[in-house]
Amino acid sequence: MSWTRITARPRGSIRERLTRLILLIEILAISGSLRAASTNSALVEALAANAPADCRFVIYGGLGRLPIFNPDDEGERTPREASDLIDAVTHADGIIVSCPEYAHGVPGGMKNALDWLVSRDAAVGKPAMLVHGSPRSLYARAALAEIMRTMSFALYEETTLEIALLGKKPVEAEEILAEAANSLAMRNAVRAFAGFIRGR
Repeated sequence: MSWTRITARPRGSIRERLTRLILLIEILAISGSLRAASTNSALVEALAANAPADCRFVIYGGLGRLPIFNPDDEGERTPREASDLIDAVTHADGIIVSCPEYAHGVPGGMKNALDWLVSRDAAVGKPAMLVHGSPRSLYARAALAEIMRTMSFALYEETTLEIALLGKKPVEAEEILAEAANSLAMRNAVRAFAGFIRGR
């Protein structure tokens, strides 16, 4: 498996740190792109790095290893890679997805991951938030939101995070994501999502 677990550095007294640990929200972050230099993956990693201290990010890295969904392979025949994804979604308090747009739609890898969750309870009522690395991904946004609503994810839509990274090289994307205004926007978006999770 390829997982990255990122926790904000604890601050304050031992008592304050223990209190935060007890109330820690675990967020599963998924990039819908398989590209090595993906700006969506860069956005997910930057979100994790800028998360408030009461949030822990787990970045899912198994999208490209998921077998193509086949209903005949569910139940006892569920592949380990799919089981790992289902368990990760089940145990997370919420998920954040950053997804590119291919041919006015959701990339096959991302749709395949969601297909493995359709017949499970993992998605039902699970808080989810979409974040965007391109202002031009309107078709994919709408399609992904519709799919996730149909699966009964509790989609958080009151806060929109969009940082224009389309066409940027990795160094350029890193510089944009490090800008103070964008760091603040990411932190506020995650904080708002965490508040949504706690309020349910």
